[in-house]
Amino acid sequence: MQQYVLGLDNGNTMTKAAIFDMSGREIAVCAEPVSTLYPQPGHTERDMQELWLQSARAIAAVIKSSGINPAQIAALGCSGHGNGVYLLDRQRQPLKAIQSLDSRATEMVEQWREQGLGEQIYKYNLQGIWPAQTAVLLAWLKRYDSAVYDQIGTAFCCKDYINYCLTGQLCSDFTDISGAGLMNISSREIDPQLLQLYGLSEAPSYLPKLSYSTDIIGQVTAVASQATGLHPGTPVIAGMFDVVAGALGSAVDNTGQGSVIAGTWSINQVVVDQPVDNPQVFMNCIFDRQRYLLIESSATSATNLDWFVREFCHREQELAKQLGGSVFDFCNQQVASVGLAVDLPFYLPFLHGCNEHENARAGFYGVAGWHTKAHLLHAVYEGVVFAHLSHVNKLRDAGAPFSSASLAGGGANSEIWSQMFADVLNVPIKISCGSEIGAKGAALSAAVAVGLFADISSAVVAMCSIDKIYQPNAGLSPSYQKRYQHYQLLVKVMAEPWRLQAMLED
Repeated sequence: MQQYVLGLDNGNTMTKAAIFDMSGREIAVCAEPVSTLYPQPGHTERDMQELWLQSARAIAAVIKSSGINPAQIAALGCSGHGNGVYLLDRQRQPLKAIQSLDSRATEMVEQWREQGLGEQIYKYNLQGIWPAQTAVLLAWLKRYDSAVYDQIGTAFCCKDYINYCLTGQLCSDFTDISGAGLMNISSREIDPQLLQLYGLSEAPSYLPKLSYSTDIIGQVTAVASQATGLHPGTPVIAGMFDVVAGALGSAVDNTGQGSVIAGTWSINQVVVDQPVDNPQVFMNCIFDRQRYLLIESSATSATNLDWFVREFCHREQELAKQLGGSVFDFCNQQVASVGLAVDLPFYLPFLHGCNEHENARAGFYGVAGWHTKAHLLHAVYEGVVFAHLSHVNKLRDAGAPFSSASLAGGGANSEIWSQMFADVLNVPIKISCGSEIGAKGAALSAAVAVGLFADISSAVVAMCSIDKIYQPNAGLSPSYQKRYQHYQLLVKVMAEPWRLQAMLED
């Protein structure tokens, strides 16, 4: 009987399920949107029961679409967005889910930085502090929402909650917890001194046990089987932080390889043998049992296009629905119709702030009366890539070669955007086969867990292949460099207006 593996990838906006054979071929894919709740400005949350129902629906749909017998699914792996925090109460019932786009803790983080607390924390986790970091959110809840904090029975990450719904087991993994700021990155342990700096000495009482990503943590329960169509007893692995899954699914497994993910978050990362002590870099996290990822990231990527389409492309969405196409095809056509001219407007992609200026806001600059929706879309595409470039430059400054990169996420589905990444980053951009790269990374890890491959490297070689390579256009490089310099100037001069606006809002 032929065997398959299933990967489930939970981002900040979508739940995507995909089934793969052992050559990495996508047998079937299904995606379900998951709503974000905004109970007040700066708060981005989820209904946990809806998240599980949508995930279960995606799994059931992909099994049905594939036409395979559920018993042929050898194992299942989940990945999910990192940070934020997903909480169960002491009766193991959903309590609160906060996404990684949240900014409620911005003021507290600023206070901590002024007090030098961020520098002290950095010595342990090599990432410091930021508003949607899991450890920071727990500290914020303890200080400002004790009614919720005092009920916490378990605190873990997005994919951990889905694993709990599938298996009934409370568990997290090293990739997610190291990325959440809760771990001493060098010792790979939950460090009491680190927790004390956050004011979370009691956290071990509600943090779950840790496993490595390819460890089997349980089996699909009868209840989960009814909801998903999975065969009862199907092995479920611990899974991983979605940045790790995205790297693996993009065939990034060797030390020194670069990975860019243009999804809700701008993820820019490179595999390293040892943690890199450089406070200018956003994060180190565990990659596997020996190695690490050096990561530069922020919530400044393709979420900007999602917002633009949602707010300003209603007619195009209706037309795409009537024609059976995608509204994003329209966006790509519009961007392709605009040449790289000197009078193009700029866009700062800071709908959810940015690392250097947490009060930052998005905005178009240099818009004139002759500009059209196509020009604004071009500005969004370019602004997102410029934000990626600012991150990649920090990795380069830290010693990462970043001479080529694999691109995944929504941006990789667009030829015009992929070429823009190659031109702006000035490196070859590799696109892997398949549409659901994160799900593939989780699925191939599940295949390793049940012995279908000897190790991750073997699974990557067998299941991941390169579909396209976009070479940088040397003739466009000078123009993009000039525009990037202007982009940087805009970010710099807007810092004070953003600060004043935040004071007005207070």
